[in-house]
Amino acid sequence: MAPLHTSVILLAYVYAVAANTPVVDLGYAKYQGVVDKNLNITSFRGIRYAAPPIGNLRWQAPTAPSAVGGIQQANADPIQCFQGNLGAAATNPLTIRDDPLESEDCLFLSVYSPALNTTIPLPTLVWIHGGGYVQGSASQYNGGELVQESNNEVVVVVIQYRLGLFGFLAGEQIKEDGALNAGLLDQEFALRWVNQNIRKFGGDPNKVAIWGQSAGCGGSVLQHVIANDGKTSPPLFRAAITSSSFLHSQYPYNGRIPQTLFNEVAAQAGCTDGEVLDCLRAVDSASLQDVNLNITAASFQGTITFGPVVDGSFIAQSPTAALAQQKLNGEILLSVTNLNEGFLFVNQTANFDVTDYVRNLYPLFGSEESDAVASLYRSFGSPVAQATAILGESVFVCPTYLLLNAFPEDSYKGQYAILPSYHGSDVVNYFPSFTAWEEPIIFNNTDFINAFTQGFLSFAVNLDPNVKLRPSITPVWQKWSPACETEMLFNKTEGDAPDIAAATTPGALQSRCEFWRSVHNLAGQ
Repeated sequence: MAPLHTSVILLAYVYAVAANTPVVDLGYAKYQGVVDKNLNITSFRGIRYAAPPIGNLRWQAPTAPSAVGGIQQANADPIQCFQGNLGAAATNPLTIRDDPLESEDCLFLSVYSPALNTTIPLPTLVWIHGGGYVQGSASQYNGGELVQESNNEVVVVVIQYRLGLFGFLAGEQIKEDGALNAGLLDQEFALRWVNQNIRKFGGDPNKVAIWGQSAGCGGSVLQHVIANDGKTSPPLFRAAITSSSFLHSQYPYNGRIPQTLFNEVAAQAGCTDGEVLDCLRAVDSASLQDVNLNITAASFQGTITFGPVVDGSFIAQSPTAALAQQKLNGEILLSVTNLNEGFLFVNQTANFDVTDYVRNLYPLFGSEESDAVASLYRSFGSPVAQATAILGESVFVCPTYLLLNAFPEDSYKGQYAILPSYHGSDVVNYFPSFTAWEEPIIFNNTDFINAFTQGFLSFAVNLDPNVKLRPSITPVWQKWSPACETEMLFNKTEGDAPDIAAATTPGALQSRCEFWRSVHNLAGQ
């Protein structure tokens, strides 16, 4: 008998229980997807990748899901993780609107594939949603749109992970009897799921790019770049893409601030005596979610309360130190920022003292550091303008250059500059159905949108935005390096024509970023 052709072996997992309706056998469960014949994309929405993190598994590392019989329908978005707040301002654009159902049992992902019948596995793109580690879900992002924009040359995975205190509660007690950075461990567990299973969906586990926006990619991707001291095994991705790199204060797990937050959670949950963590694990989800909302809403405007910490193992040291030592996972980087990253996170009608603002933003700063920041940004104009620049550069922009410097000859930098170019303004260009922030496309120009999105997708597939999946008007995009600080500026003319050209990173910006690097320990970066 002749041996089976390789492609037949590759597709042996796909069964048809109805005409053109694929079923993928993952070993622990069989999932039936949905085919869009017009787009030639098969979607599997709501695949469980880990066991429900409830009961004794609350604040533990994710574990494999139990086996289930029969065929599971993967035809609807998964229930989202419990959501929190980003700061307390009522006008915050990240405030949840018309909440869908929420649950602790939320460790699901969705796969969008044009390649179920391919003989050659396609590159895989994993999207990690943003939302300041307290908000967001897979349902907000249609991965099929990225597949279309790639000319059906990539398999897309959209993941969910524990948020807020459910995913990022820290302190000595969690270290002793739990898992710090549980939300990041969820993400890594999902990446390991991709490594083990994506071939069954036509994807190549050796050609994975991870991407997201804000805390999703800008924050989480940065964390995975430095995870395990850059020695994650097996390698889970080759390319990293950050849209609005995000590095808020990331303290040691047992520092004053993380421990104070743990104590506050325990107090509000009524768990102050005996085995506190056992008590917290026994608290019902709804009551714990009330605590989550109370504490996150009470945080200083524009900041997050619960997020990654330095845990001594998964995140062994401060991100700034790890990046400086180039202890990295991944081979190559693409980073894009918005021109006005800080605007949405600062009360634009407030009347405040800049030095006092800095002390609220970075509570470990003393008068020397806060005065230095105020002096450094005095030229930006009004106190509100100074505060906007301080938050935008210290949290989003300067961490991007830390990343770029860590990949000195293997990185690309871009900037989205279509005014007002707020944080998140770029998302609807590559996810046109994204409505969570009610942010419309600012510049609805086909040539511009194609050029902007092709940079990301071409990089994900070819590791080079110049090797384009579709023709675009973007000129040659040079790599970024400390010796050649060149980035691609995506803008438009006064006459509403696309204006995409290379630009030099301003020297004054680099000087301010050097200041933030010098105080990274006190800033928690």
